[in-house]
Amino acid sequence: MTLQEKWKIQRERKAFLALADGSVFYGYSMGAPVDSFGEVVFNTSLSGYEEILSDPSYAGQFVTLTETEIGNVGINQADMESEKFQAAGLLVQQINADSNWRSEESLTDALKRYGIPALAGIDTRALTLLLREKGTLKGFICTSGSVSAEEGVAKAKAWAGLDGIDMVETVTCKTKYEFSDSFVNDFGMPKELPPADLKLVAYDFGIKRNILRNLRMQGFKVTVVPAYTPAEEVLAMKPDAVFFSNGPGDPAGVKDAVKNAKAILGKVPVMGICLGHQILGLANGAQTGRLKFGHHGGNHPVKFMDTGRVMVTSQNHNFAVLENSIDPESLEVTHINLNDQSIEGFRSKKFPMIAVQFHPEAAPGPHDSNPFFEDCRKLVTGK
Repeated sequence: MTLQEKWKIQRERKAFLALADGSVFYGYSMGAPVDSFGEVVFNTSLSGYEEILSDPSYAGQFVTLTETEIGNVGINQADMESEKFQAAGLLVQQINADSNWRSEESLTDALKRYGIPALAGIDTRALTLLLREKGTLKGFICTSGSVSAEEGVAKAKAWAGLDGIDMVETVTCKTKYEFSDSFVNDFGMPKELPPADLKLVAYDFGIKRNILRNLRMQGFKVTVVPAYTPAEEVLAMKPDAVFFSNGPGDPAGVKDAVKNAKAILGKVPVMGICLGHQILGLANGAQTGRLKFGHHGGNHPVKFMDTGRVMVTSQNHNFAVLENSIDPESLEVTHINLNDQSIEGFRSKKFPMIAVQFHPEAAPGPHDSNPFFEDCRKLVTGK
């Protein structure tokens, strides 16, 4: 394609995002030439689009990046949080060519290779303000030119959405595997790792690689199992602890997750992050609900309830554990979000169990909350 042809496509802006509220945002296609459905959310991170797009928690979602210029860093395998892009689509204001020494592939080429539709030239500021006002919306991306804007809006309205849907089945591993030391080192972690003296079984609801790396750096020998592995099979592996991972969608829709969590609690120490936090909340009798527009980005302030200390965290979730549903005899709230007072962490008063809603692995994001992985080890060893 010549430069003149590219400019012509950008000027014509024939591709569009249609929303269920009737809004239409026009732009030009920079990804795979496919039409697709997704929930539209916005992410306020200033960098890290590689990690965002490859985070399995974004399965089924169109990610709007509020940072205006995207693509300069390109794509490289070291920054990928899973084996492929997982988001349903990408929406940006300006797409740039890659110009970084670490780049192995341009963002546009990677989007096409993974089959992910993406639009540039979108007024992302207006779209973000709309989502803040109306909340997460169902959307339809059209890049084919075969659908009118009116038809696109009708399609977005008619789409069932993600509530109650088990999105985990699209991202979980098919068979169990062991997270190896060589994999940790290959991706830039320290060459000198502590002895793997604690056996951890991790449920894969869409687990990020950087979570696995951080667990290994705390001396856990991690075996990852598919999301639907029965609790008795996990306990038969005689782990020192069990971990419930992050993942996409509605926690209430994940088959057998709460039942397995209930069967494991009290048998061995248990930890959870994000979707795992929500599943453990349900297993302890709490309820979950959808946030208006979710928490997505690397600038969310979270307060420690015991000390009053505040840390800035990386987050990515549309659902949360509801405060008024928590039994104070069962759970102690350990962290709250200072933007909306939603629950960001709790511990069990009955069993060795801790869980947080934010992402302590920080990929991308600040590293304030990274000590959570030290707390995981302390929970197991008692020191």
